[in-house]
Amino acid sequence: MSAQKTSASRTKPVSAVGAFVGFVGFSVLAGLLVTIGVTPAIAVAGVTTTSTIGVFESLPEYIEIGDLPQRNEVLAYQGGQSVHLATVYDQNRQELSFDQISDQLKNAAIDGEDKRFYDHGGVDMTSLVRAGVGSLAGGLGESGGGSTLTMQLVRNIKMQQALELPTEEERNKAYNDAVEQTIPRKLEEMKLAIGLAKKYSHKEILTGYLNIAYFGDQTYGVQAAAQHYFNKNATDLTPQEAASILAIVQSPNTRNLSDPKYYDANVARRDVILKSMYAQKHLTKEQFDSAIASKPADYVHLTAPNQGCKAAAGNGSQFFCDYAVKVVKQMSQLGGTEKERGVAWRNGGYTVQTTLNLDLNGQQKDLLNKYDPNTETRFALGSTMNSIEASTGRILTMAQNKDYDQALQTAPTSTSINYSTDFDYGGSGGFQTGSTYKIFTLLDWLKNGHGLNETVSGTPRLMASGWKECGAPYYAGGYTPKNDSPGENGNFTVARATALSVNVAFLNMAQKLDLCDIRDTAKSLGVHRADGGELKSNPTSVLGINEIAPMTMAAAYATISNGGTYCAPIAIDNITNASGKSLGGQPKECKQVLDPSVAATAAYAMQGTIKYGTAVGAQTAGGTPMFAKTGTTDEADQIWLVGGSSKVATAYWQGNWDGGKTNLRHYYSGSGYGSYASNRADVWRQAMTPINTYFPGEAFPAPSQTAIRGNSIAVPNVAGQTADQARSAISAAGFTYVDGGTQPGGGTAGTVSSTSPGSGSLLSRGSSVTVYTTDGTQSTVPEAAGQSVGDARSTMNNAGFGNVAVADAFEKGDGKNQCTVASIDPAPGTATSKDTGVTLKLYGDKDGKAPKGCK
Repeated sequence: MSAQKTSASRTKPVSAVGAFVGFVGFSVLAGLLVTIGVTPAIAVAGVTTTSTIGVFESLPEYIEIGDLPQRNEVLAYQGGQSVHLATVYDQNRQELSFDQISDQLKNAAIDGEDKRFYDHGGVDMTSLVRAGVGSLAGGLGESGGGSTLTMQLVRNIKMQQALELPTEEERNKAYNDAVEQTIPRKLEEMKLAIGLAKKYSHKEILTGYLNIAYFGDQTYGVQAAAQHYFNKNATDLTPQEAASILAIVQSPNTRNLSDPKYYDANVARRDVILKSMYAQKHLTKEQFDSAIASKPADYVHLTAPNQGCKAAAGNGSQFFCDYAVKVVKQMSQLGGTEKERGVAWRNGGYTVQTTLNLDLNGQQKDLLNKYDPNTETRFALGSTMNSIEASTGRILTMAQNKDYDQALQTAPTSTSINYSTDFDYGGSGGFQTGSTYKIFTLLDWLKNGHGLNETVSGTPRLMASGWKECGAPYYAGGYTPKNDSPGENGNFTVARATALSVNVAFLNMAQKLDLCDIRDTAKSLGVHRADGGELKSNPTSVLGINEIAPMTMAAAYATISNGGTYCAPIAIDNITNASGKSLGGQPKECKQVLDPSVAATAAYAMQGTIKYGTAVGAQTAGGTPMFAKTGTTDEADQIWLVGGSSKVATAYWQGNWDGGKTNLRHYYSGSGYGSYASNRADVWRQAMTPINTYFPGEAFPAPSQTAIRGNSIAVPNVAGQTADQARSAISAAGFTYVDGGTQPGGGTAGTVSSTSPGSGSLLSRGSSVTVYTTDGTQSTVPEAAGQSVGDARSTMNNAGFGNVAVADAFEKGDGKNQCTVASIDPAPGTATSKDTGVTLKLYGDKDGKAPKGCK
């Protein structure tokens, strides 16, 4: 509800006919109040039989001052201490007690609005009749027609109650009813004012009025007004300041002090109040003269309301603040229904202790500003860092490269979208995770008894069939995936495939599993799509096509840090209500979802990513054991690095926040730090360095040899066997025999020359072993150095080489080795066709000349 509507409603003009009706109406009211015994001293509802009194009696008489909306304070941690993060409120208000309000304000309110406040019982007959006469002259008047402070308090209470209704339609109707200037509305207002005067003391009514009144520019209550307009407390106001504040209430949009254009209107009413204060002997002549002579420019010190998450303290804390407030509004401590929680938060008075570590968050914000600047204009660059305490799920950081703004998009450097969270908490639909999602295939692989030393193929091929989804075959059409590096081919152990992030190797692993099981493993670690949809479980999902929030990925990886126990992310440590009672925080929701040995084995594999894989450079100087996994989408438009220590997991994401496909490998920040994509390991290392100081990590449990080997079987050595013998041995070992055909090679034609994977490799039962046989056309050049020419010829002939020649040139000899073989071409050990010519080079004399009789 806008303040403009408040002003318009309070100053609505009436016609001449309306003025007459107003006069007659007020005359009736005056007679009615006298009839029922409302005197200037006290109002007592009598019991009579007249119809007029019956109408009055039918109106409600019960209303309470109640709790007014107040500020909510949000806290974070800094330097190990709880500190202020933000002040968040529905209405900018700080409720004061009677003794905390300056006498100048109290006097200004009474002298300017209701001189006989302490003498009447909620309705002032004298003012009422005067207002009726005044209406004949042209309107109801600024005070709304003889309204006492008590009647104005009733109106403000009803306005406040209207603003707390759940829908905009309900709020608008109730608000308009509350400010409507009609005889029935005035009757109800007076009846409720009489009820208030019976229930509350004059001090309580005056205090309630000064705390609830609207003072323009989104400011409620005298304390907020004093802070906003004068940068001081309501206890310390001068006469002119107090009068200027009270001058606002009758027309908050045209007399507030937020702009010099309103000063003249404010001063006109201010001076009326000052004259009344002087007439009531609440100001000395000297005070009055000084106040009247003053100008608003001399004492107005406008201070922007330091409220909301946009004004949150701490570098880059605004997005977390916004997230935490959304979380609080869903917590049962504020009520059992959404409506109850909304009203409770609007009423305010809560102190919310969050989990945010301002020191770490600020450091991460600085890193993002440096490496992923929000000034990038060539494409929509977004980036986040999210760190989660593994053993609790407490969110330690939520840094973002963009600045926070409540508007959807006000400038390229700012946004209202929180990239770290789900759509419901910040408007982001998440981002494809790339290879960071492979960890869920690895975990399911280990859960099914497979090992890290098991060999899988990384050679690209058509992978249309061979899939299983929820127990049923899945056909992937012409799916021919590729690896990130064109040269990645051949066989890899699972450990090495993890460290090097080989796409096809993981897809081959997934073909030995069920795609739904991989999906469910991810779900057990809290993984879900940021847009609320179902996680995809097709073959491409193995490589990370689901759009997931960075904070979700950080929490999933924290499960590995925590020995297989998943803890849902929490942002609120505790809530304290307005009376100081602790209501508790978000419950710690932790569940063992992985066998500790599986978590330890996965951590072991991902330590290789940092030691020799795709995240080399991520290790911190202190040597804290850490694991990590990188992720890059096909177009390199989304870049990830997620990992952690045994204490804290951190997700670093950078990418196109608008769905664009700009390749981050091809763009440089212009700061001399390399491409955006190439910086990730270094940036992540810098983020983890202070974290490891705050939360010293420990060594991860070593995986067992069983976990390393798993239930795999070694490929038997069938070299030299016939194809039939090899087929029998391969099948007996539990593998599928695949004929690789005949290749040029040595040995007896038709016998086995090699297998893929090679002998001794560990494979899953049922895996394919390709067997290659030799055509016998090749041989290996034998060693013949130091032999005589005749012996060397015999050695070559015996190896199958019949074309042997002696070179014309000689090597320098020592006189003793003349005419013996010095070198051979091709070199010994070379496998080549038996038709290949072999040249022998001999030693000569000490000058390298041919001695007699060498050939």
